[in-house]
Amino acid sequence: MRDNKIVVLTGAGISACSGVSTFRDADGIWSRVSIDDVATPEAFARDPARVHGFYNDRRRALLDPQIQANSAHKALAVLEKTWPAEVWIVTQNVDDLHERAGSENLIHMHGELIKARCDACSGIHRWRTDLSVDSRCPVCNRIGNLRPDVVWFGEQPQAMEMIYQALKDCQLFISIGTSGTVYPAAGFVDAVAARPQVRTVELNLQPSEGASLFAETRYGPASQIVPEFVAELLSER
Repeated sequence: MRDNKIVVLTGAGISACSGVSTFRDADGIWSRVSIDDVATPEAFARDPARVHGFYNDRRRALLDPQIQANSAHKALAVLEKTWPAEVWIVTQNVDDLHERAGSENLIHMHGELIKARCDACSGIHRWRTDLSVDSRCPVCNRIGNLRPDVVWFGEQPQAMEMIYQALKDCQLFISIGTSGTVYPAAGFVDAVAARPQVRTVELNLQPSEGASLFAETRYGPASQIVPEFVAELLSER
């Protein structure tokens, strides 16, 4: 167990415990806003002001002082720092709550809400204020080319080669707070389950679409079951 490398996949369920809105629940963001209006390259080309407004609202909500990393985020940061082998967190979330909790081995496969990307020079910059069609790139100085550094529908998730290498090397795969419906992340358990030496665990509020693919499942709020599971792992070590 000491040398087992760990990959943790996190989704909206872990940040929901911090008050961050989810997307696919019955009352989630996509029940109120059309994906085609705010979350595709075509939407941005058609109406960049509307897309900027949507992400500006989300960025401001994320930076509200009431939104903080919860006990699940903190437990994973402790696991990373305490476990004797590599621990990688692959998150579908665009918030920065893992960073706030202290995690460092972190891959944002869907980008980051508090960063902006320039379509003119490909520069990526930390960005905590509103974006608009009048925003100026800090590097190339051009106006009107900045966009949220998030992966929209129809775009390729980030760092996929690095993610699949981590999955190839791991002996424990933990999925936390995911619906099991969004690919390629929903297929990660398939990528590891074919190797019988890999332990697969789902920690979720309720069974995901791919729950049957996991050897172990536990259900409840992430802020409760993740710290419990991490404590068990560390005691086994």
